[in-house]
Amino acid sequence: MTEQPMPTLHDIIAARPNVYRYLKPTPLHYYSGLSELVGAQVWVKHENHQPVGAFKVRGGLNLAANLTEAERQAGLFTASTGNHGQSIAFGARAYGIKATIAVPEGANPGKVAAMRGLGGNVVVHGKDFDTAREWIMGQAEAHGGRFIGPTEERLICGVGTYALEIVEDLPQVDTIIVPVGAGSGACGTSIVAKSINPQIEVIAVQSAQAPAMQRSWQRGELVTAEMNTFAEGIATRVPFPNTQRIMRRYLDDFVLVDDADIKQAVGLMLEHTRNLAEGAGAAPLAAALQLKDRLAGKKVVLILSGGNLSMEKLKGILSTYETH
Repeated sequence: MTEQPMPTLHDIIAARPNVYRYLKPTPLHYYSGLSELVGAQVWVKHENHQPVGAFKVRGGLNLAANLTEAERQAGLFTASTGNHGQSIAFGARAYGIKATIAVPEGANPGKVAAMRGLGGNVVVHGKDFDTAREWIMGQAEAHGGRFIGPTEERLICGVGTYALEIVEDLPQVDTIIVPVGAGSGACGTSIVAKSINPQIEVIAVQSAQAPAMQRSWQRGELVTAEMNTFAEGIATRVPFPNTQRIMRRYLDDFVLVDDADIKQAVGLMLEHTRNLAEGAGAAPLAAALQLKDRLAGKKVVLILSGGNLSMEKLKGILSTYETH
């Protein structure tokens, strides 16, 4: 069986009109406080400023724009812990498509409300993302609809447009640190960076409490792992083959950070940038602090992938936060 070709820089450039029909580029800001903490020159790419509060909306728009009329009529089915679901709901609404989204029990209530507010039909099913995903795949088949996995090529190409914005705004960037759940952001970022300037280092980060994607990348084979992280945006226990394949080709490194350090990074983001970062969005800062020696003096971009942190989690994090 012939392997599918990987998405290219050309594919990501081609996604731009589909993204910018509804969205504007997000800011890339330099922060002296974070730079001092890390010992490098630190910029933050503010994907938390998207209308749904996270980067994935770019992918949803690109995917919806490329559906056939039959697919649009049949409707979309997907599973999500929140941000992917919002992306699909946003893209579906833009093109008048019905979207059914399965979420696990205990999903972020703010994200669930946002999906419903965007017109998504949200169904709660299963104890975690992977259980919800397996169930909704069956529902899509039963209803003749189009199942959308979180790592489809059109999604990767859509989210990769933020990386084009980074290299346009900061061509001299040395290192980009990006969080990984299913891996679409890391794939889009590394395809753009390595295609434009192979010297740009791309480092992926995942929680040590949900290391399936990192372990799979490191070992060169697909391995499942326990998933106990508070950061739902990077909470996967099953790796995704297509994003693994792309990351093995393009990524420079893939590190793990502890949940405790991610929570501290949420507080640091709030203190130094006045921006709310969800766990996934704060993970790159936790990684940068862990890699201080390696990043010394470099121009570093942290992907603040989303800001959809529940009030309950924020209260818990701030109650133990150590100010800097």
